[in-house]
Amino acid sequence: MSSLVLGFQEMEKTQQSLVGGKGVHLGELSKIEAIQVPEGFCVTTLGYQKAIEQNETYHALLDRLSMLKVEDREPIGEISRKIRQILIEVEIPSDVVQAVTHYLSQLGDEQAYAVRSSATAEDLPNASFAGQQDTYLNIIGKEPILQHIKKCWASLFTERAVIYRMQNGFDHRQVYISVIVQRMVFPQASGILFTADPITSNHKLLSIDASFGLGEALVSGLVSADCYKVKENKIVNKMIAAKKLAINGRKEGGTETQEIDPDQQKMQTLTDQQILQLARIGRQIEAYFGCPQDIEWCLVDDTFYIVQSRPITTLFPIPEANDQENHVFISVGHQQMMTDPIKPLGLSFFLLTTPAPMRKAGGRLFVDVTAKLASPASRNVLLSAMGQHDPLMKDAIMNIIEHGDFIKSLPNDHEAPRPTRGNPDRLAQIENNPSIVSDLIKKSQTSIEELKQNIQTKSGSDLFDFILEDIQVLKKILFDPQSSAVFMAAINASTWINEKMNEWLGEINAADTLSQSVPNNITSEMGLALLDVADAIRPYPEVINYLLHVKDENFLDELVKFDGGQEARDAIISFLNKYGMRCAGEIDLTKTRWSEKPVTLVPMILGNIKNFEPNAGKSKFEQGQRVALEKEKELIDRLKQLPNGEEKAKETKRKIDLIRNFIGYREYPKYGMINRYFVYKQALLKEAERLVQANVIHEKEDIYYLTFDELHEVVRKNQLDDEIIRKRKDEYKIYEKLTPPRVITSDGEIITGKYKRENLPIDAIAGLPVSSGVIEGRARVILNIEDANLEEGDILVTAFTDPSWTPLFVSIKGLVTEVGGLMTHGAVIAREYGLPAVVGVENATKLIKDGQRIRVHGTEGYVELL
Repeated sequence: MSSLVLGFQEMEKTQQSLVGGKGVHLGELSKIEAIQVPEGFCVTTLGYQKAIEQNETYHALLDRLSMLKVEDREPIGEISRKIRQILIEVEIPSDVVQAVTHYLSQLGDEQAYAVRSSATAEDLPNASFAGQQDTYLNIIGKEPILQHIKKCWASLFTERAVIYRMQNGFDHRQVYISVIVQRMVFPQASGILFTADPITSNHKLLSIDASFGLGEALVSGLVSADCYKVKENKIVNKMIAAKKLAINGRKEGGTETQEIDPDQQKMQTLTDQQILQLARIGRQIEAYFGCPQDIEWCLVDDTFYIVQSRPITTLFPIPEANDQENHVFISVGHQQMMTDPIKPLGLSFFLLTTPAPMRKAGGRLFVDVTAKLASPASRNVLLSAMGQHDPLMKDAIMNIIEHGDFIKSLPNDHEAPRPTRGNPDRLAQIENNPSIVSDLIKKSQTSIEELKQNIQTKSGSDLFDFILEDIQVLKKILFDPQSSAVFMAAINASTWINEKMNEWLGEINAADTLSQSVPNNITSEMGLALLDVADAIRPYPEVINYLLHVKDENFLDELVKFDGGQEARDAIISFLNKYGMRCAGEIDLTKTRWSEKPVTLVPMILGNIKNFEPNAGKSKFEQGQRVALEKEKELIDRLKQLPNGEEKAKETKRKIDLIRNFIGYREYPKYGMINRYFVYKQALLKEAERLVQANVIHEKEDIYYLTFDELHEVVRKNQLDDEIIRKRKDEYKIYEKLTPPRVITSDGEIITGKYKRENLPIDAIAGLPVSSGVIEGRARVILNIEDANLEEGDILVTAFTDPSWTPLFVSIKGLVTEVGGLMTHGAVIAREYGLPAVVGVENATKLIKDGQRIRVHGTEGYVELL
C-alpha cells in the first residue's frame, strides 16, 4: 500500500509529520512485547493534504486566518467555521478510500472502531495540544468511518485549536492532521495512569485514575474517578469515589451515558491485584520510552489494553546526581532573584564562578544540600540561613527531615566545616571603619579596568584561557574574607538591633529605618542616578516628545537632532558607562544588557520626568538620611532612660554605625561580578562575529546555546553541528514554560513549605516581612520591566526583582514579590528607600489583580486584598 494509509506496525517513530503525535506513540506501543494495543491503522497527513490540494477557497481562507491575532475572536470564529464546512464536504481522494477499504477488510468490516484525530503539532514536548481535536467512538461501517475521518479533519479548525496554535506560535499552514482508526474495545473499566505523580512530581509514585465504562466520562469530567497510588510495587494510597455515571457503547453504534447501579457506585473499580498489574505495565511502557508517561488504558475481561501513551510535559526535570542515593536540591534561582531559565553559556559562567556543589535541571541551577542535612551541626547552620533568607524553603526542608527516612543522618560528632561567610570568629576582627569599604571598592574597580585593557589583545583559544584565569581573580574578590566580613558584620548588627530594640523598647524591626539612605550602595545609587538623568532631559520638550514614540535601537544617535538632544544623550551615556552592564536577570551572561539595548531605559526615564520634581534624587536621599538619624537619636535617648542605659546606648550606637558604614556594600560584590561578565561577553561576541563570517554559526547569539567548553572547541576547530543549536533552542523553549521548585528531591518530588502564621485577617496572603511599615495603594502587577507604567504611589507586585528593577523603586510606595528573603536585593533596597515590603508571597502575581487596591503590612509580613 502507499503511505496514504499505514498500519500501526508499519509506522516509524520518525514519521511525526505523517501520522502526528498520537499516531507515532501508538505505532511504538504496538511494538512493545506483551503490551496489548487494539489494532488499527492511520490515514496519514498525505491523505488530508491531497484532499485539500486543489481547493482554492480553503487556501484563501487559511491565508486570511494566518493574518489574524488572538484578540480577533469574531473573525477567527467565522473563518474557522467556513474551513470546517469545506472539510466536512470535501471529497476524500479515491486512492485514500481504496486504502481505507483494504485495511478495514483485513481487520473486519463489521467491527466497531474509534476514529481519532492525530495532529502533527500534538503531544510535543513543549505543547501538548491535549484534547484540542476530536475523537469519535463506536463507529460501525465503511461509510460512517469515512464520514468521521472528515469530521476529524475539520476538528483541526475548532476555535480552541486555532487559538491554541496562535498562542503557541504555530503556523496554521504548517500543521496537518492524520486520523487513527482503531478497533473499539468495550471495557468494564478504563482510566489514566501517570507513571510519575502529577501532584507532587514524585517519579517513584505512580498514580492511577479509574472509573467504570469508557474513559471519555473521565476525560470529559463527567465522573469522579478512584485514585490509587503505587510506590515500589506496593499500593500506598486509595481514594474510592462515588461513580454515578458511565459512558458505554451502543449496539447500533455511538455511545450513551448510563447511571451506575447504586450498589456498585462505591465499589473499588480495580482489584488490588489489577492495580499492581497495571502499575507494572506502566513501568514497562515508561522504561521503553525513557521518560514518565501519561497512559490511557481499558480493562476488558482480565486484559488491560493500552490505547495511548504520551510524555508528561509538565514535570520539572530532576537535577542530575551521579549515584543511586537520595539527594535534596534547593533552587539557586530563588536565592539569586532570577527564576527564569538560563541559557547554556550563562549557566557555564555561573558554574565557573561558584564554589557550591551545583546541578543543572530545566535550565536552572540547584545546590545539592544532602551532605549538609546529614549532619546535625551543618543542618542547623543551613536551616538558620534559610530562615533568614526564604522561610518557605526552610519549611520544605523541615518536611523532608521530619519524613525521617529520606536523609540518612550522620552522628553528631561528624561536624561539617562552618561556611567562611558567616563565621563569627572572622567577624569579630573587622574594625568599624568606613574606609575599609572604599578600599574594597577601589581594589575591585582597578582590577576591572585592568581586565578591560588586557582582554583587548586576546582572541581565539588565548581568549578562553585568559577568561578562565580572570575568573580566578573574580572569585578571589567575591570570596575575599574581608569583603564577606564587612556585610556579615552589618547583617549581624541588624539582627542584634532588631532583637535588642524589641526586647528593651518593644520596637519591631528598628534596623529597617536605620538602614535608609546608607552610603556606598551601588544599586540604590543607580535608582537615584536615573532621577538625575530625568532632570537633565526635563527642560527639553522636543526630546521628551521624541522619546515618547521611540522604538529604534539607534535612538541615541538620533537624539542630537533635537534642541537639548546632546545634553540628553550625554546624560544617558554617562549613566550607561556606570550601570550599562545591568539588565533584568543579570546573572545570566547571555541576557541583553542596557548598554546593548538602551531603549529599555526610556520608559523609566519618562516615568521619572512625569512623577517627580527636579532634584528628586538628592532630596529623596537626604530625606531617608534624616529619618534614619532621627530614629537613631530617638532610640539612644530612650535607651539612656533604662537601667544600665548608658551601656545599652553605647553598644547600640556601635551596632548602628556598623549598619550605616557597611550594609550598603552588600550590593557591591554582585555589581563587580556583573561588570566582569559583561567584559567577557563582549569579547566572546567578537569571536561569534568571526564564526558568523566563517559560516560556522548563523547568528552571533547562537553561541549562547553552547557551554563555555563547547564554544572553546568550536572556536578551535572552526566547525559545529547545526543540530546542537536547534536542539538547545527547542529545550530552552520547554524550560521557559516550567516553574522551578524551591526544593526538589532525587525522586523528582517537589517539596513545598508553608508560613506558620496564626491570626491573619481572612483575605490576607502571607509572606516574609522585610521592610517595615504599612501602605495602601493600587497594585501594579508587572512581569516584565519593559511593561512598567507606574504612577507615583503604586505598589509593585512582581515575581522577583534583581538590581535592574531598582530604578522603579523610586516611584513606588510598596513592594510585593513571589520570591525573596531578608537579605536579597529587593529587600535591601526597599529598606534603604523606606518602602514597606513583603516578599516570598506564593503566587502573588496570580492572586493579586493588576489595578486592585491592596494593603501591604511590611512589619507583620502579609498583604490584604481590599
